[in-house]
Amino acid sequence: MGSFSYPSAELDELLDCYLHGYVSSRMMRLARENVEGLPVCIAATKCDGLVLSLTPFSHSYNYRSAVLFGYASPVDDVEEKLWAMELITNSVVPGRWQNTRTPPDGAELASTTILKVKIASGSGKIREGEPHDDKKDLDRSDITQKVWTGVVPMWETLGGPIASSSNRFSEKPESIHAFADRVNKENESYAQKATRDP
Repeated sequence: MGSFSYPSAELDELLDCYLHGYVSSRMMRLARENVEGLPVCIAATKCDGLVLSLTPFSHSYNYRSAVLFGYASPVDDVEEKLWAMELITNSVVPGRWQNTRTPPDGAELASTTILKVKIASGSGKIREGEPHDDKKDLDRSDITQKVWTGVVPMWETLGGPIASSSNRFSEKPESIHAFADRVNKENESYAQKATRDP
């Protein structure tokens, strides 16, 4: 998410979503053919825990989810295309664009399509906390004394970097280690906090 026109825009301001893909893929082709922009839906979900209750009917997940609806159009301006490629690359690992061979060569630029999605609407939902069982089950000691309830936190964990067989760079990538450590701590902390009702 970002704004090429206003790079300093914050999350509470109007942002575009940039997607990338192979130039001849179906989605990129359809976006080029649709003058008003290809209608798209972008969805993302992150699970933070398994919520185990007294009955299977009440089991759930702790999660964060978002859905965006908008219109995707190819980015033709080379300056904006490079800006979007940097934005996408740095969303994987901060600062990665500056630590790679850039800019992309002509063949790489020609084989990659960047779509700018103008967001029309969106929604988000978060589920946090403990199981919420029905009173009819909570009042039954024959159930509550034999069924464990609670939350099993879950979080994504990044491992340490492993050099490729073609790697010739001898220094340890401390920035990547630090990034992985930070993400792991943030993910675990959020999942642990999400086990309790807000």
